[in-house]
Amino acid sequence: MKVLLINGSPRMNGNTNRALEECAAALQAEGIDTEIAWITNKEIRGCIACGICMRTGNNQCIFTEDCCNELIQKAGEADGLIIGSPVYYAGAAGSLVSLLDRMFYAGGSVMRFKPAAGIGVARRAGAIEAADQINKYFQINNMPVMSSSYWGIAFGRQPGETAADGEGMHTMRMLGRNMAWMLKSLEAAKAAGVNPPEVEPKVMTNYVREDVIQS
Repeated sequence: MKVLLINGSPRMNGNTNRALEECAAALQAEGIDTEIAWITNKEIRGCIACGICMRTGNNQCIFTEDCCNELIQKAGEADGLIIGSPVYYAGAAGSLVSLLDRMFYAGGSVMRFKPAAGIGVARRAGAIEAADQINKYFQINNMPVMSSSYWGIAFGRQPGETAADGEGMHTMRMLGRNMAWMLKSLEAAKAAGVNPPEVEPKVMTNYVREDVIQS
């Protein structure tokens, strides 16, 4: 079994990566393979709602110049997903949000029913909001959201400071252990013939009725 951890920071070896490393170490101690993938500090374009990914159904975004499609493939091959982000303005980093919009529009089906968790890392405030923002991608995609002994947050400003956040590191370790336990439980359930439920066709309820729209 394998968990993909995505570092959503433009800094490859900053505090977000350090928090993910703590999760990864706990997973590895439980016999789970891990990979930390960095989104890089290059431009990541946002979704333009062109709908081409929906029409092709190939789990690929039409835009290929950044890491989106590579990470969709990696997420599809993994059994679990942990995504971390720094906080700049009371939420997840903009480049990561642009990436996740496209990943989940184009490749949501390959991640469905896989346990996942969001992590926010901040100097002072906004970490809970960032973690919650990431978790919402999972909640709309039939993915069990993993918990820990506290919300998925850690604190630090200068690179490496997060390692001194004792409770934050404890939270990351417990998140890794809980993820390992869930993955093993799902594997046992599958062996016993308990499979994920069928996905019922979605009902779209619009707030504005088309018959009352004036042209």
